[in-house]
Amino acid sequence: MRVVIAEDSVLLREGIVRLLEEQDCTVVAAVGDGDELLKAVAEHRPDVCVVDVRMPPTFTDEGLRAALVLREQYPETGVLVLSQYVEERYASELIGSNPGGVGYLLKDRVADVDQFLDGLRRVADGGAALDPEVISQLLVRSGKADPLAALSPREQEVLRAMAEGKSNGGIAQALVVGEGAVEKHISSIFQKLRLSSTDGEHRRVLAVLRFLDS
Repeated sequence: MRVVIAEDSVLLREGIVRLLEEQDCTVVAAVGDGDELLKAVAEHRPDVCVVDVRMPPTFTDEGLRAALVLREQYPETGVLVLSQYVEERYASELIGSNPGGVGYLLKDRVADVDQFLDGLRRVADGGAALDPEVISQLLVRSGKADPLAALSPREQEVLRAMAEGKSNGGIAQALVVGEGAVEKHISSIFQKLRLSSTDGEHRRVLAVLRFLDS
């Protein structure tokens, strides 16, 4: 897996580089701002980028805006955004612009190495890795009717686990139910959201995006 890292904190950037190299990932570039990120992706065409939200010169949303450019210009490259807080201004646009190859995690999750690496691999493979807090805040701050109202409480739990990128087995383990029950809940979610089998493997991500966009 070829990775580009964009993080202005030298300490954190070097820490992520070392972590990924220990996992046999190839870090092809490690940069400190959005412009350098775009140049690195154009040169190296990595599988995935790890992007900090706040970078020079204003330390507001440069990383997110660069991530949106990457999503448009290099849709085959996964983008995993790391943030200290949920930046809802662009988060919905980032997540909703394409049903796969995107992640948004709070920086606290990096401390959980297994969770961080799992999310990075899912994004590189075209899946999604959405922090539960990101999902919750985007839904609450939308100011719209609760899109989860159509689902049962258990289906809501399953959907949130899907948003985190858990497999059916992982959901079953987290909710202490059988995989057969999880499959039935997921089928019900797809039906209620009117996602047909023609939507293919992206239905899991589309289910989450449908809520965010509703």
